[in-house]
Amino acid sequence: MSGRRSRIDMTSGAITPKLVSLSWPLVAGNLLQTFYNLADMFWVGRVGPKAVAAVSLMFPTAWMFVSVAMGVTAAAVALVSQHVGAGDDRAAERVVGQSLLLAIGVGVLLAIIGYLGRHQLLTLIGAQGRVYTEALAYAEVLFVTLPFTFVFFAFRAVLRGAGDTRTAMWLVVVSAGLNVILDPLFILGYGPFSAMGTRGAAVATLVARIVAAAAGLSILLHGGWGARLRIPDLRPDPTLLRKLVDVGYPATLDGLARSFAAVALAALVARFGSVATAAYGIGLRLMSVSWTVSGAVGQAAATGVGQNLGANTPDRAAEVTWKATAGTMAILGAVGGVVWAFPAVFMRVFIDDAPVVAAGVEMLTIIAPFWAFLGGLMVIQGAFRGAGRTRVSMVLSLISRWVVRFPAAFVLAYTLSWGVTGLWWGLSLSGIVTFVVGCLWFLHGEWRSAVVDEDDTEDDDAHRDTDETPSVAD
Repeated sequence: MSGRRSRIDMTSGAITPKLVSLSWPLVAGNLLQTFYNLADMFWVGRVGPKAVAAVSLMFPTAWMFVSVAMGVTAAAVALVSQHVGAGDDRAAERVVGQSLLLAIGVGVLLAIIGYLGRHQLLTLIGAQGRVYTEALAYAEVLFVTLPFTFVFFAFRAVLRGAGDTRTAMWLVVVSAGLNVILDPLFILGYGPFSAMGTRGAAVATLVARIVAAAAGLSILLHGGWGARLRIPDLRPDPTLLRKLVDVGYPATLDGLARSFAAVALAALVARFGSVATAAYGIGLRLMSVSWTVSGAVGQAAATGVGQNLGANTPDRAAEVTWKATAGTMAILGAVGGVVWAFPAVFMRVFIDDAPVVAAGVEMLTIIAPFWAFLGGLMVIQGAFRGAGRTRVSMVLSLISRWVVRFPAAFVLAYTLSWGVTGLWWGLSLSGIVTFVVGCLWFLHGEWRSAVVDEDDTEDDDAHRDTDETPSVAD
C-alpha cells in the first residue's frame, strides 16, 4: 500500500538514522506547540494583567483534564506499534478505531463534567472578582474544546505508533498556525471580529482543534498515510477497549501526579518570595528545551520498542532504548554545560532585574549540569510505554517527584535550612536517583514480552470476513 511509505520501520536497518527521522518531526511539533503557547499568552497580555492571571490560573486545571488523554495516547502507541512490528496491519487498524472511539467518549464525558461544574471549579482554585469573570469566559469554551483535543491527540498517537511522525507534525503546523492567526482577531477584535478577550483565546483554540480533528479523521479514513481508520472498527469492542484502558490508565495517573507535584514544588518556591518565584519560572522555561528534546526522543523510542517487541526482537528494542538515551543525554549534557557556563546571559534574555538574575544564576548553576539525567529518564520512560509497561513509567514518575524530589527539597530547604538552594538540589537529586533506578529496572528485562498476544490475532481473523470495508485509498 502506497501509504505505508510514510512509515519508518524500526525493526531493521541502522537504528540511529531512523531514530533521528522519527524524532525530528516530534521535536518540531513540540517547539511549535511551545511557540503557540507563548503567542497565546502574548495576545492575552494585551488585554491586561487580570486576563493573564485568569488564563494562567486555568492552565494547570486544564492540564489535569488533558492528562486523561495521555492514557489514550500511551495505549494507542503501544498497541499500534506492536501490531505493526508483528506485520499485522489489520489488528493495528482495529486499535485505531477503538482508540478514537475511546478518545471521543472520554472527551465528551469530561467536557460535560467540566462545563457543569465550572463555577464550583473556579471557586475551588481561588478565582475571585475580575479574574473569576475572565477565567469563566475562558473555561466555558475550553471545556467544549476537550473532545476535539482528545481526537487530535489520538490521531497523532496512532500515526506515531505506526512510525509516521511527519504527517502528525504537519497537522500540528496547521493547528498551531491557525491558532496563532486567529488569536489577535478573536482576542482583540480586528476587522469584522468583535473583541472577546480571554474567551477569544479559547474560541481560537476551539476552531483550530476542530479543523485539526477533521483533517486528522480525513487522513485516517483515506488510509494513504501511516495508519487507517475503517468505519466498522468504530463499533465498540469491549475486549480491546478494556485492554486500551488497562494499558493507558497508569499514563493518566502519571500525568495527574506530575501536575500535582508541579503545584507542590511551586508552593515551596513561593514561600521564598517573588524573586525566587520569578527565577524559578524563567528556569522552567529554559528547562523546557530539555523536555522538548527528551520528550520527543522518548516518543520515538516508544515506537521503536513497540515495533521490535511486536517483531519479537527484544534485543533490538533494548538497543533502540540505549542509543536513544545516550544520544539525548549527550545533547542535553552539551546544552546544560553551555547554560552552566553562562547562566546570567540566559537569564537576561527574559529579565534584566538584578536580584532575579542573581537568583536564576544560582538555580541554573545547580540544575543545568543534571539536565542530561532528567532527559535520560524521560527516554527510559518512553521505552517502557512503548513496551506497554505504563505502570512502570508511572512508578518512576512517582519515585522521582514524590519519593525523592519533594521530600529531599523540603528537608534540604527547611529542615537543614539551606533555603531556596535546597529546592534546586532536591530537583537535581531526583533526576540522578530516578535515572539510575530506571536504568536498573530496564536492565531487569521484564518488559521484553509484547502486550499484544496471539488471542488478538485470532480475534482479528474472526473479523476479517465481516468488516473488510474498503477505504477511500482503495
